[in-house]
Amino acid sequence: MVRDLEGVVSFFKVGLTLQLALGVEHLVKSLIDDGRKVFLDYKYFDIPATLKIAVGRAADRGVSFLTIHGSSAAMRAAVEGRGTSGLKLFTVTVLTSWDRTDLIEMGYSEHSVKDLVAIRARKALETGIDGVIASGQEAQLIKQISSKLLVVTPGIRPDGYPEDDQKRRTTPSAAVLAGADYLVIGRPITDAPNPRRVAEQILSEMQDAFNSLRSTSPVQDL
Repeated sequence: MVRDLEGVVSFFKVGLTLQLALGVEHLVKSLIDDGRKVFLDYKYFDIPATLKIAVGRAADRGVSFLTIHGSSAAMRAAVEGRGTSGLKLFTVTVLTSWDRTDLIEMGYSEHSVKDLVAIRARKALETGIDGVIASGQEAQLIKQISSKLLVVTPGIRPDGYPEDDQKRRTTPSAAVLAGADYLVIGRPITDAPNPRRVAEQILSEMQDAFNSLRSTSPVQDL
């Protein structure tokens, strides 16, 4: 897949499906050594002391993005663990495959999806986390809380693509227009007969959305 997308994609997510795959550590190292960026999406969730060490190791490897989960203390430990590296930390708000029914099952009966997203976004901001993982449906809400928070949006589905298990999906353009800074796109590209062509089409749609945002932004005096 990396070879197929050469020259089109330079930022790759390594997630749980690869965590115990043979040679994954070499894959991560080779991507970084070749000048590509790696988003390590392992959603680290543990006590602060363990998180601090684990995040430090990811930083030492040269990973660009890392997802963590947990309390304010855990988030602060992760920030401490990355030290002065360029690693950016992201905390998960609500998975894009979840809706209100899933929250109730998990014990969050008093909160809507947007309530919980807002709570976790504020915690990320307070603890020095760089951004959050959130659906494009909540990207605008997060940017209203703070424009400083980066928003990474999974659950991207181009028009005409099946919903799969993504209950809060958005199109590439809709996510960008809502305020998403980065899009995570898996199956629409990896399952396509021609992944490169689909990636190019999605990039074109994203660029159109970014251009639209620039054209409507107010001009600032310098």
